[in-house]
Amino acid sequence: MKYFNLFLALLFALFAAVQLNDPDPWAWVLMYSFVAIVSAFAAFGRYHKYILYLGLGVVLTWMLTLLPDFINWVKMGMPTITGSMKAEAPHVELTREFLGLLLCGLALGWHWRGEGGKGMRE
Repeated sequence: MKYFNLFLALLFALFAAVQLNDPDPWAWVLMYSFVAIVSAFAAFGRYHKYILYLGLGVVLTWMLTLLPDFINWVKMGMPTITGSMKAEAPHVELTREFLGLLLCGLALGWHWRGEGGKGMRE
């Protein structure tokens, strides 16, 4: 699992780096960097359950704010959100943000559920 955790750390660090040219970069840089750091620590068997709880709480709360827009996108028949890097319609950006948070939540959830029980610190 060490190599997979290092892969996650690198992947989320790259996600954070490409956010720097976004109109609202800092929230995303912080979120993706948080997941990268948690993954890097996990590679060396270092988990802190309250840090994971904090991260999962932020992700879930943030996702709830975007959920109505995501549901609206599904009701629209899930039109493409990959046409260009510029969001032509609000649903494009909000759906991408929801899915980015879903990736963060899956990674943090994996750490919490799968590996987090082993060697987790208070």
